[in-house]
Amino acid sequence: MNKKELRTLVRELKRSHSREELDALSAEVMSLMLAHPAVESAQTILFYHSLPDEVCTHSAIDQLTAMGKQVVLPKVIDEENMELREYRSRADLAEGAFHIMEPTGPLFADYSKIQLAIIPGMGFDRQGNRLGRGKGYYDRMLVQLDHAYKIGVCFPFQLFDKIPTDIHDITMDEVLTRL
Repeated sequence: MNKKELRTLVRELKRSHSREELDALSAEVMSLMLAHPAVESAQTILFYHSLPDEVCTHSAIDQLTAMGKQVVLPKVIDEENMELREYRSRADLAEGAFHIMEPTGPLFADYSKIQLAIIPGMGFDRQGNRLGRGKGYYDRMLVQLDHAYKIGVCFPFQLFDKIPTDIHDITMDEVLTRL
């Protein structure tokens, strides 16, 4: 299966689950993530504010902030790039590109401080390869985070034995899902 076909399959699999089922799966995945040793040891965490079809991160973002973690979220700034913004509270969110709630907090430019990156994807495989939405936003940004521990998070049906990869695709150190 090529990347386009795999994205189509994942969209169909997502649609086959009710909102309640996806919410329950999200809660389980976020519970695993919040209990992960890498979360405990990291002070600065790159996270994402989820779209409706992604593992829901909304309450986990606030939990990390309450734990005293510095949370930074990506914001799409043009057709190819994202920038990172600090997140302090839900008041720091506004609707941005692709109808994604994006941070409006202070610009965060010191990528060297990010110890942990929690990354969404359309799919992952057991070797840590990630299938994104096809625009390359995360791959371009993650090149700057080779020092950070990268965890991909997904629903169980988004984890495959093998997904197609290209040379520019960035591999995760670990993939977290409910098995």
